[in-house]
Amino acid sequence: MKIFETEQIRNVALVGQRGCGKTSLADAIAYSSGITNRLGKVDDGTSLSDFTDEEINRKTSVGLSLLACPWKDCKINVLDLPGHPDMIGELITGLYVSETAIMVINATAGIEVGTEIQYKYIKNFNLPRAFFINKIEKEHVKIIEIIRQLQDRFGIKAVPVQLPIGSGLEYKGVVDVLKKKAYTFDDKGKPTLTDIPADLTDAVDEARQKIVEAVAEADDALLEKFFDRGELSDAEILEGLKKAIVSKTIYPILMGSADRNSGVQLFMDFVAEYMPSPKALSPINMLKGNQKADEIIGVDIASDGKLALYVFKSLSEAHIGDISLFKVISGKALQGADVQNFNQSTSERLSQIYSISGKERKEIDAVNAGDIAALVKLKSTKMGDTLALKDIPVMMPKVEYPEPVMDVGVRPKAKGDEEKLSTGLQRLNDEDPTFKIVIDPALRQTVLFTQGSTHTEIITGKLNKKFGVDIEQFKPRIPYRETIKGKTEIQHRYKKQSGGRGQYGDVHLRIEPNVRGGGFEFLDEIKGGVIPGKFIPSVEKGVVEAMIDGGLSGSPVVDVKVAVFYGSYHAVDSSDMAFKMAGLMAFREGFLKCTPILLEPVYNVEVLVPDEYTGDVMGDLSSRRGKIAGMDPEGRYQKVRATVPQAELYNYSVDLRSMTSGQGIYSRTFSHYEEVPREIMDKVIEEVKQSKEE
Repeated sequence: MKIFETEQIRNVALVGQRGCGKTSLADAIAYSSGITNRLGKVDDGTSLSDFTDEEINRKTSVGLSLLACPWKDCKINVLDLPGHPDMIGELITGLYVSETAIMVINATAGIEVGTEIQYKYIKNFNLPRAFFINKIEKEHVKIIEIIRQLQDRFGIKAVPVQLPIGSGLEYKGVVDVLKKKAYTFDDKGKPTLTDIPADLTDAVDEARQKIVEAVAEADDALLEKFFDRGELSDAEILEGLKKAIVSKTIYPILMGSADRNSGVQLFMDFVAEYMPSPKALSPINMLKGNQKADEIIGVDIASDGKLALYVFKSLSEAHIGDISLFKVISGKALQGADVQNFNQSTSERLSQIYSISGKERKEIDAVNAGDIAALVKLKSTKMGDTLALKDIPVMMPKVEYPEPVMDVGVRPKAKGDEEKLSTGLQRLNDEDPTFKIVIDPALRQTVLFTQGSTHTEIITGKLNKKFGVDIEQFKPRIPYRETIKGKTEIQHRYKKQSGGRGQYGDVHLRIEPNVRGGGFEFLDEIKGGVIPGKFIPSVEKGVVEAMIDGGLSGSPVVDVKVAVFYGSYHAVDSSDMAFKMAGLMAFREGFLKCTPILLEPVYNVEVLVPDEYTGDVMGDLSSRRGKIAGMDPEGRYQKVRATVPQAELYNYSVDLRSMTSGQGIYSRTFSHYEEVPREIMDKVIEEVKQSKEE
């Protein structure tokens, strides 16, 4: 493949709700660009973009896919990003290395919940953006209503640069508003110039005028010319539109049918002509120094700079091994180049470089700044690492991913597979940082925290396929904590005589609650040397050991103050061990006399749902012991805020989707620990007792 200059690169992320046709659009772009001679279809498993067994079986994207598509004198790197909410990490990863986000809108559905969620991330990354209204050939579609919906939600910045010739089953082609040209398309997607229908002339003129006004308002110099002349030249509109897109003052709206490959080539023309190259968004912020770096510097995206590249995705394929997708930030990546990994403090050699299109790879010699390609056989580099020349220690800032929303216990079905499970989970976590593994020795369980049930299925499927580990899932035990509400003073004398030297330790403890979140506090109040100072640390060690299990549910004790204020010792028989045991037993006995209670983890929960489901969602959250904190409108949707105990959130993502016909999405973050109601505490204690007996 030809080596493209930075100005010729277009890194375009296709974003949208599951089912909107993003992958079909990616396949149509690939076919139109000539990198494949067949228009792939998701439904029949021939998609160039959705090529893994998992995606073919599910008929939906589950991972980021890259298609390198040459078009005219440009190269469009299409990043097809999953629309499934469980795959939010893949979306974030792809947006991080893109200069443009294209929101694909399903013309039969309009703006959906997924659109709202994904748009937030586009805003967070501050990316230039455009809309592609897909499936405009479907029955009952009214494009003008979809455009109005986009403008109601995203403001007058959303400007149509194309209008349809007909709509729904009457769809025949597209009018390029800027150039005032109309096109129809053959079955291979090739556009043919035609006349603008008479009934569209006024609408086209009006739409073009709005574009010109929007372009003028985005640039003071152009605004002055527009006021003077009442018009702008084609060259001024071209340059002005480019600037307006980069400055996010215009969000172009395009349209077509990916399934029919209709309007796709006009879309590609628009991307090549108007959407920004990496250089247009230069410089990029990086961290200076090693992994302790916190100084931000601007690095120009230019091929004549010193080499720095960012590995944004790690993949593992049979027969090949690990593949690292990367973007060149500065300089030119050449085969054989020696670089430093400043995240891992190791060195690497760029042995083989590939251009990637789905599962197809072509070896290339070099990659210029701003371009995206793949490396194989890197020794220690992981997803999120930066490779650069030794004399320019820089790193890309760490990507922030959302907290997981679903927890499930996992264990291997076969005895002896524990190590394989641990290794497999860690390797998969290197490829996908959006799930967490918590190994809890106290509860004797491994808990997988994921973005949802589909995410869990994909991870467990990979464990089986790649690492040969069959697992079984179970409802994990909640990490309760125990504390006290009362106060007591307790004495315990530890005395043993078994021939020879004995054991003697005598302590008086005062046990009382500490402030919530105050942790453990130990006080030495011994006076007159009734216990020698050298034994006090042993008393504390005994108390700390006793706090591992408070006696109610086998959970750790938190937020207590313990003071040793009196005791006695024996000149010969007293020892560290004796005082440790005295402290341990005194605490265990005294804890149960201090009105012990259970604390449970409580999460802040945000649920985004269509308006008609808010009543059901709020009622369901209340039934889960949730406390509703408020409700905020977000476009056509409502965001419900609540705090809910973790014990009530098991499988909530599944229940929410069932309750809202698949349209509800939620996020959660840990908030605090809170007292468990008495009746539930008794139930938990009884369950623990039964499990111990079993």
